[in-house]
Amino acid sequence: MYYIGLVFEYLKNYMKTRLTYRADFWVEVISDLMTQATNLVFIFVVFGHTDSLGGWSEAEVIFVYGFFMVPYGLFSCFVNLWNFGDRYIVKGEMDRILTRPAYNLFQIFLENVDPPSLIGSLIGVVIMIASGGQLGLEFMWWHIPVMLLFSVSAMLIYSGVYITLTSVSFYSDSPTGIIPLLYNIQNYGRYPVTIYNRFIQVLLTWILPFAFVGVYPASLFLGRTEMFHMAWLTPVMGGVFLAIGVVSWNIGVKRYRGAGS
Repeated sequence: MYYIGLVFEYLKNYMKTRLTYRADFWVEVISDLMTQATNLVFIFVVFGHTDSLGGWSEAEVIFVYGFFMVPYGLFSCFVNLWNFGDRYIVKGEMDRILTRPAYNLFQIFLENVDPPSLIGSLIGVVIMIASGGQLGLEFMWWHIPVMLLFSVSAMLIYSGVYITLTSVSFYSDSPTGIIPLLYNIQNYGRYPVTIYNRFIQVLLTWILPFAFVGVYPASLFLGRTEMFHMAWLTPVMGGVFLAIGVVSWNIGVKRYRGAGS
């Protein structure tokens, strides 16, 4: 209950700030919408030159992209670690975090919460409904609970990967590290993994498992039987990578010695 109360307190503070600077809020929302629109246009352009992509139709690829947006929106809202190195290590704000009783990583999540990112998740649901209707997919009673399970699991995969990489900041003074590179690599997960060569498939499945935030779980709803077994591994991968991330973070925090003078 203590942590739930903290969530509501931080969200209230966020809303107070945003109501003071409303223009910034809407600029962020519009910027996110334009980014997603650009990605969709790219898919349409690709299929303007081909009927299928690695055995996937245009509607299937768009469905995968829609699913990809759901956990990514959740992750961007609740696990925003983009400027951790610069703000908390270089500028010394980690010292302030460690003087408080709540778990330090949880505090950092709350301080950087970004509710407008959830609009991307809603758009992803709309895209899946539209493309699913085009494909003639039949709605089943289990779709909603499994969709929630896979979306949360995919968000945990994102979280685990980025927490692990962010923990490197405890060993380096670099403001951003390699996180910007990962933001580019993660985009490969919004397309069918079968269109890539074998090395990229292994990378996106077992090392940086971004295929589990898009194509693998989406394949279950698309009826792609060749990937059913991979889809059900999504919760397992979420738990494993989150555990790796938290362990890496805790080790890094123990190494942290403060900003000094």
